[in-house]
Amino acid sequence: MPWVPSRRLLFLLLALTAGLGMAFALYLQHGLGLEPCPLCVFQRVALIAFGVITLLAALHGPTGWGHQIYAAIAILAGMAGIAVAGRHVWLQHLPPEQVPACGPGLDYWMEVFPLQDVIRQVFQGSGECAVIDGAWLGISLPGWTLLLFVGLTSVTLWQLVRRKD
Repeated sequence: MPWVPSRRLLFLLLALTAGLGMAFALYLQHGLGLEPCPLCVFQRVALIAFGVITLLAALHGPTGWGHQIYAAIAILAGMAGIAVAGRHVWLQHLPPEQVPACGPGLDYWMEVFPLQDVIRQVFQGSGECAVIDGAWLGISLPGWTLLLFVGLTSVTLWQLVRRKD
């Protein structure tokens, strides 16, 4: 039988992967000057939530139902990331005439509108979210983020349903 990491080690690897993803996002922002659009910010929130949940699971090392509870909560964070990144990729593939107009920034929305309205506005997207600032192997940054979330969520789903260590 091939080597399978313990649940605790796998939660730690998932947390480290999420941390590396966040470190890369911060490098893009502070090292290369790519400012995140509102959808990028929400993707970061989902990635941080995923990383914190899986890190807590690794530190706690739950037994019984505990690992399934951590995995289920992490899957919810991953699914939120998939939804936001998927929406972002969709906006980037709209024809130019269908791209929403650019509006005020996220900071302004947070000061003026209730959180529910800000979230709704972010998911509608804006012109800045449709701009492709960078691509690698023909896939945009939100596309890579979507792939990251799909991978993290898939491994966590396996973590949820797998048999004992």
